[in-house]
Amino acid sequence: MTTARTKASRLAFFGAAIGVTTLALTSCAGGGSGEAAAPSEFSYLSFAENTSIQDTLTTLSEDSCADENDALPLKVSTQPQASYDQQLQLLAGQNALPSVFASGNSPQVAKDLQTGDKLVDIAAELDELGAADDILPAARSTIEALYGGEVFVLPTELNVEGIWYNKALFAELGIEEPSTWDELTEAAATLNDAGVIPFSADGQDGWPLTRLVGNYLYRSLGPDALQKVADGDAELTDPEYVEAAAAVAELGAAGYFGPSVGSIDYMTAVNQFLTGQAGMFYMGSWILANFNDEAQNQIGAENIGFMPFPEVEGGAGSSDQLAANVGVPLAMSQATFDDDTAAWLGCIAENFGSESLGSQGVITGFATNTPVDGLPPLTEMIQEKIAATEQSVLWFEALFDAKAATTSQSNASQLVTGAITPEEFMGLVQADLK
Repeated sequence: MTTARTKASRLAFFGAAIGVTTLALTSCAGGGSGEAAAPSEFSYLSFAENTSIQDTLTTLSEDSCADENDALPLKVSTQPQASYDQQLQLLAGQNALPSVFASGNSPQVAKDLQTGDKLVDIAAELDELGAADDILPAARSTIEALYGGEVFVLPTELNVEGIWYNKALFAELGIEEPSTWDELTEAAATLNDAGVIPFSADGQDGWPLTRLVGNYLYRSLGPDALQKVADGDAELTDPEYVEAAAAVAELGAAGYFGPSVGSIDYMTAVNQFLTGQAGMFYMGSWILANFNDEAQNQIGAENIGFMPFPEVEGGAGSSDQLAANVGVPLAMSQATFDDDTAAWLGCIAENFGSESLGSQGVITGFATNTPVDGLPPLTEMIQEKIAATEQSVLWFEALFDAKAATTSQSNASQLVTGAITPEEFMGLVQADLK
């Protein structure tokens, strides 16, 4: 066991940007700086709407982490997601953050807590515990991209994104799996000529379309393309950025998203692909639950392939850099971090991945140190993809504020239907970026 870690946590005053509202931390009655009392429980604060993480932690407390639970019993509490960020602000101001907690509705929430010296340095503590390898390289890369190069959250999921395709249709039409953007557009043309919708897409919500814009940018300009925009070193209206929006708009102009893409919702898009109406479908690995459901999947799981977003000729990015997210990241409070909470951290890092995958079928950013048998072949295939990924990239809006993200997604269908030009689309989003 490492040396005692109980730390004083000074009360900090800092502003937190939550969407377009600024919330200031102020000291509250009963709050203040000074030495925090040793914790009497391992408290976990969760989104009320998300039960999977608390279920996994509860199971661990009864099994793999029973010793840790005897020393510091798990106690779960919840807060509705809509008011969750405000609750974190309140608890931080009172120096009363729980032992571990969902880190907020956007990366900025945790960044602001870290600025106020409120969070445990997860990377450093895992190093000290000899458990650094329990976070997968792809998950670490995603966390670092989201949080400015630091690792102060735990990855309860690891969803990778790419293009799923109907292998039977591809074989019937003589299409090889595309590895470049030009090959992808050629495959789309072949499908379209055969009367098949090339790309199923949820145009109503917009984000599956903007995912394509973001991926094109990462392949053409490199994995730091959108970080440069966030840092003010580039703008979405720069010609090389508009090129990405134009490339996706050309898919729409050719009819490759099918008729009335703006009226297609998420489940309709899923159904189009799983009934064989569409040949390709850009989506994250959370979709495996639908693919592995025989009642929904009419084309058969054996006929579904997965390809990374293809490379752009002459581009600075690589198809090895899968787009990814880490689900609901967990942070830990520095104020109550001691030997017993450190033991919980080590046990979670060692066992969360296997337990979540085995009991819920959820792929996490943790190593599966205990093999899980009987997984569906598609799930195993994605696990292999993740294991082979050293560097990941984010989605288009990951570093945007809420206003710019909404503008992006609400105008995506207009981009691919030609209602607005690529220049107009990128200009609208850039205008709303802070």
